[in-house]
Amino acid sequence: MPADREHRAVSPDGTEIAGSVHGVGPPLVLVHGAMADGECEWAAVVPFLRDRFTCHLVSTRNRGASGRSPDLAPQRLAEDVTAYVESIGEPVRLAGVSGGGMWVLAAAAQSAAVSAVAAHEPVVFEVIDGDTLAGFEEALEAMVEAAAAGDHAEAARIFLEGVTNDDELAVIAAKPGYLDAAGRNVHVDLEEIRQTARSEGFSATDPSRLARISVPVLLTYGAATPMPWFRDGVQHVAAHVADPRLRELPGCGHLATAAHPDQLAGELAAFFERAPARA
Repeated sequence: MPADREHRAVSPDGTEIAGSVHGVGPPLVLVHGAMADGECEWAAVVPFLRDRFTCHLVSTRNRGASGRSPDLAPQRLAEDVTAYVESIGEPVRLAGVSGGGMWVLAAAAQSAAVSAVAAHEPVVFEVIDGDTLAGFEEALEAMVEAAAAGDHAEAARIFLEGVTNDDELAVIAAKPGYLDAAGRNVHVDLEEIRQTARSEGFSATDPSRLARISVPVLLTYGAATPMPWFRDGVQHVAAHVADPRLRELPGCGHLATAAHPDQLAGELAAFFERAPARA
């Protein structure tokens, strides 16, 4: 998908953060999930938004056209998104999915540049249960094995199989090049998980941090998402931000950006067009 231009910002540790820019209108920054970069995650959604918003498809460090760094601690990823938002120079609408939902919430908690924020099924570790954690650990072992054998597309498929339903998995498997594009982010995601497990003292979804978000917050979740953890995470965020709006998306699962882009885009457009224009 050809971009109108590229925008770059610099994170506090000096890492360059890049995003492709599409469309016209007020700025809307879109943040990817774990097994993606900005282009891979949002390519199917942008056609439904670019006539209303200037869409920034940002990639956090070590993904897409952004700079490389060995430091992938969660604080750095939150700083990447915050730095990008603040570099635009005007109030920004901000949206993220899955793991990217954490970083947009963190940016909204610490930056006055955010005028409204949306998250589709954000990752919330505060509410993860033992069975879900055990399932993730099993999937991670299989991912590591597939990546070590050089089959990065299979490693990506294993990860995505654990978070979505069979219909959405079939949709993304049928998209030419989708799993190969996701596979390019396998090693980055695995390293982010390792560093997150070692990190202490920072959580994007800690109640005290969420309480700092004063702007409107849209929280979407799929009616067809098989994992209760994501719905529990949405409820956790809604309980601690000042102005939450919850929307269930019929027929959708965790991978709405790829499998139901028009439906997710419609919710985002309706929310952001009603949200305050100024931070």
